[in-house]
Amino acid sequence: MWDSIANTQLGDAAYSDKLMNANLQYREYYTFPAGIVLVLPDIPERTSDTLPPWKQVK
Repeated sequence: MWDSIANTQLGDAAYSDKLMNANLQYREYYTFPAGIVLVLPDIPERTSDTLPPWKQVK
């Protein structure tokens, strides 16, 4: 599932759209058959000032 892969591999399910855009040939899949290899998109590093206040380390 796109959101699950985005969450575990990219750190946030919100990156599902970026993951899907990097793998357009598989966009019709909801669950993947064995052997599918996905391309993980580059995502910007999150710094503490870009995190919401409740996730910021002080």
